[in-house]
Amino acid sequence: MAFLSAADLPSVWGGGQLLAFSGLDGPTDYEHGLTARTSFEGAGLRVMLPAQMALRFDDAPPARATLTGDFFELMTSRGLVRGAFLDAHHLLIEGPVIPDDTPPKLACRRAGVRTLVGAAGHFDPARIEADIEAAIRDRRRWLERQFVPPGLPPARRRALVKAFSVMKTQVMTPEGIIRRRWTTPDRWPHRAMWLWDSAFHVAGWRRLDPALAREFLEAVLDGQQPDGRVPHMISPTVCSDITQPPVLALAAERLDRCAPDDAWLARMYPGLCRYVRWDMAHRDSDGDGLLEWKVETNPTCRCGESGLDNSPRFDAHDRINAVDFNAFLARECEALGFIAERLGLMAESEQWADTGSRICALINERLWDEAAGLYLDRPCGGNRLPILAATGFLPLLCGAPSAAQARRLAAHLDDPATFGDAVPVATVAPRSSPHYSKDMWRGPVWANLNWLIAAGFRRYGLEEPARRIRERTLDEIARWYDRCGSIFEYYDDEGTVPPPDLLRKGKRDAANPYRQAVHDYGWTATLYADLLLDGSPAAPGAGRS
Repeated sequence: MAFLSAADLPSVWGGGQLLAFSGLDGPTDYEHGLTARTSFEGAGLRVMLPAQMALRFDDAPPARATLTGDFFELMTSRGLVRGAFLDAHHLLIEGPVIPDDTPPKLACRRAGVRTLVGAAGHFDPARIEADIEAAIRDRRRWLERQFVPPGLPPARRRALVKAFSVMKTQVMTPEGIIRRRWTTPDRWPHRAMWLWDSAFHVAGWRRLDPALAREFLEAVLDGQQPDGRVPHMISPTVCSDITQPPVLALAAERLDRCAPDDAWLARMYPGLCRYVRWDMAHRDSDGDGLLEWKVETNPTCRCGESGLDNSPRFDAHDRINAVDFNAFLARECEALGFIAERLGLMAESEQWADTGSRICALINERLWDEAAGLYLDRPCGGNRLPILAATGFLPLLCGAPSAAQARRLAAHLDDPATFGDAVPVATVAPRSSPHYSKDMWRGPVWANLNWLIAAGFRRYGLEEPARRIRERTLDEIARWYDRCGSIFEYYDDEGTVPPPDLLRKGKRDAANPYRQAVHDYGWTATLYADLLLDGSPAAPGAGRS
């Protein structure tokens, strides 16, 4: 076994990295807990929540840094600066710091070389005397217990440790509607819990702590509505009115394959069934057996329900028999069949298998395009859309394609006219669509789609395309961590545009957090960890995914 040492701790300085108190160390506070991020100029932090306040350490970047999600030690030209989150409401810093004026929602006390920043309604000025050495040691201890496969290339090892740090600060404690520990996509700006993000978080956490991963997945069902719908976003006080891709049963199945637990499956199964049945009852407007996402009027987020907010697939149509929705649905049926069988519910297992097979047949009959060699969306009552998207590979996940169709899908990764990019898999084929751009779901590469597509190829025994997607995904995440210090939401398919320079819903706007790169993104971190730890013989849960 090879575990971390102090020398392995994240050491890349860069603007935008997120810091916060982790629910693994004590109670968090959704409304009033502090969140900060590193400055883009010089060395410093900006507290982002519950109000904004700058803390400047030096005009130049630090000469040396240890920088995790909840503590830091920086060597600046003005001396050593170190700090740690003492709890959800207090950040203690020791060393030279110049704070901004304190806004009303924050409090600040200074004494000698120490600065204490806190949430105004929860501020305890006596905490400025806290043992900062002990705080840093306690925050560091969890990271140092994590397993790292021996022999990793240095860049991958560095990115894996960063991924662990991001994962730790994702964790929130029970509050309001949410009765269990839960995870958030990022501590700023999203903050709440998202349905499919949580499923992808479980993929990585099952390698580190299966019991905690189970808790995260159960937390999503805390927001399940009386009719069975699972909201796409859940905070301690609010649930959204749409849903998101059905992938919870898939996550439960894969977690259980790592660490079986019949009692947990029995608790989860009824809610997972109700969730899939709600989709089938409420998202098939024409009754043809294929489901359609709810499409919105917002031009920058036409289909938040799909998770692919601004994909060009939704630009001109409101009702689309969607490849991704139906592939996810068929795979959920397969997962529910697996769970039912595990629980001895053989008749239900067969029913789920029959439902999944029927959906797979419809996917092949109506959404496969022979000329394109890809699955394409089809507007209700219309012809298939000529938009070559990464979602066209997702039927691999549910076993819909024949072996010959799977090989045709794999051929796209070598085809420069479609998906043969430097970094697979572009969300829209760059040279086959006028809709392609460097904007979010209109071209850039996402770790979650790559993870799903690679799993689909592995299902068919097509190890080479699966390996290529895995290797290039790992390399790209590690490369940009070394350059920028962050694990990003998405990446350029050509590998040339830095992630902070990619567009987000049409623009880059430093004043709008939803129009700039999201740093230290949850599912990129967890899926990076899952891809690296999968198959490592000493890793917890390895080889049983």
